[in-house]
Amino acid sequence: MSSPGSPRVTMAEVARRSGVSPMTVSYCYNQPDRVAPETLRRVRAVAAELGYRGPDPTARSLRRRRTGTIGVVLGEHLAYAFEDPQARRFLTGVAEVCRERGTGLNLIPTTGEDTDVERVTSASVDGYIVWTTADTDPVLPVVTGLGKPVAVHGGPAVPGARVVTIDNRASARELAPGVFAGAARPAVLSFPFGRDRRARLETGPDPESVEFPVTRERLRGIAGHCRDAGFDAGAMPVAVVARNDRAEAAPLADALLDTGADAVVAMSDQLAFAVLDAARRRGLRVPADVAVAGWDDDPDAEREGLTTVAQSLCEQGRSCALIALGADAPGEAPWSVVVRTSTRQ
Repeated sequence: MSSPGSPRVTMAEVARRSGVSPMTVSYCYNQPDRVAPETLRRVRAVAAELGYRGPDPTARSLRRRRTGTIGVVLGEHLAYAFEDPQARRFLTGVAEVCRERGTGLNLIPTTGEDTDVERVTSASVDGYIVWTTADTDPVLPVVTGLGKPVAVHGGPAVPGARVVTIDNRASARELAPGVFAGAARPAVLSFPFGRDRRARLETGPDPESVEFPVTRERLRGIAGHCRDAGFDAGAMPVAVVARNDRAEAAPLADALLDTGADAVVAMSDQLAFAVLDAARRRGLRVPADVAVAGWDDDPDAEREGLTTVAQSLCEQGRSCALIALGADAPGEAPWSVVVRTSTRQ
């Protein structure tokens, strides 16, 4: 048996000692049903004696030009995949397809560093899924130029990739009327605007200046309703979070309520929960004093009585995984507004 530091035992050596061809040894590992039982036993016994561990999977993947793995480019630190409820549900859908297709999964975090592009392109994958990102993300033109299937969740739309998303502008336009009905001071708790992820409070920001397409489209939809209803969107407070995190959003939820906001559209249920938390701390009644709504129909949304936009991030993850594997899948995902007790209508 080979010892640590000794040269790797080759398939040819196993074949010579077993009295068979190298092709037969390969069949013993890759297509054992093509080998006579006695030959299979003899070859594996010799391989065990020599310490042969089977064909090199890296070399095999190079020959086939396939790795059997898809990569998910997160645009966040790695822990985000496990901490964020939206990301978890999305990755559950991706993982389901990987299990069904016998495919591996490579999570590739990017955080805006100069090494992001190299980290993504050096990953041994057959296709890419890019988690919702900004128009200016330098990773996008690189992955779409590699000749591999690319799915982008949420956008942006770029040549060489397919986008899987709901109609964010339409869903915002349908959600806003029920939240802002009877409101004197409507407000928004928003996803990040750009890759700098700077948290802040703004008044009437221009949606066209926003780099993240999901954020931009939702702001466009809300602004469209405001125009229809006679609200001045240019005077509307918009608090921008650094990331989709209930605890991190707490100061910004308080900042919105400090402006006198009596109706808040939050861009996720987690952010909406932060507004509900802030309202409770102040003794405000929901929806009489402040109406609140979110997106996603999180498992806790029904318990909280939260009006929200229902969408299946798990199904969107499945679609992205199929596209990354070169299969067909729908790009436009279904959604619906679910009205509960957190709004006045």
